[in-house]
Amino acid sequence: MKNAIITGADGGMGREHTLLLAKAGYNIIMTTSKQQKGEKACEELKQKTQWEHISVLQLNLEDFDAITNFCKNINIEQIDVLLNNAGTLPSVPKTTKQGFDYTIGVNFLGHFLLTELLSPRFVAGTKIVNMVSLTYKYGKITDNIFAPTLTHYNRFVNYSNSKLALYYATLYWAEKWKDKNILVNCADPGIVNTKIITMNNKIVDTLCNIFFRPIIRTPQQGADTMSYIAINDINNLSGEMFKNRKKQQIADKIKKSPQKDLLIKQTFEVLAPYLSPQTTMK
Repeated sequence: MKNAIITGADGGMGREHTLLLAKAGYNIIMTTSKQQKGEKACEELKQKTQWEHISVLQLNLEDFDAITNFCKNINIEQIDVLLNNAGTLPSVPKTTKQGFDYTIGVNFLGHFLLTELLSPRFVAGTKIVNMVSLTYKYGKITDNIFAPTLTHYNRFVNYSNSKLALYYATLYWAEKWKDKNILVNCADPGIVNTKIITMNNKIVDTLCNIFFRPIIRTPQQGADTMSYIAINDINNLSGEMFKNRKKQQIADKIKKSPQKDLLIKQTFEVLAPYLSPQTTMK
């Protein structure tokens, strides 16, 4: 039986990923930052799918130590699918446990460390899919991208930066592991009706609930592409972005930007204390 790990699996799209992979016969490890919520979601999904091979483990992507412990203690030898699905869009500035900007820390740094630490368990044919966003087009990689944003905070700027960073991680891993036939791609779900778009403003959120949420994508629609390219044959494509199950054309000014190399260099410098010699930059 093939093994799959899904981050943020107790959320709207995470639950849909779990449903689809359960139907495809995977042994699934759901990860969640809130254990009680995750256990409830796990039991509900087991009942809904009548599939017993679903478990849940706590994983706090804002904490490098927690990620390291998760990877050390996970009890599967082979990972066939890794869905880096979890995401955050906080309305107020926050920092991770290690003092980095919370949005870039959870959406990018946490997933980068997780993927690198799990990489010894990847095999030929393993599929890694990163959840990006149409906002990646507006992202920017700077020398201080990981610094906490405590003044002049703009949640959408930080979110866009984190999604561009995930796209660049996709390109980096696709090249790094191409000789091992490990396929790394990313998915753009479109604008999806999940809690992440809540503005924490009573008036704005009420208007959003009435006029906006009914016309945007459901979690099921948003999850479709990510799960599809994880489960199905995609002709060994790697380093690509998919939307609506189709490969997207990315502008050269983004795809070939030197910002990618800057980002990867900075990332390994930040994560060096948590990485083994086998998972250093290549």
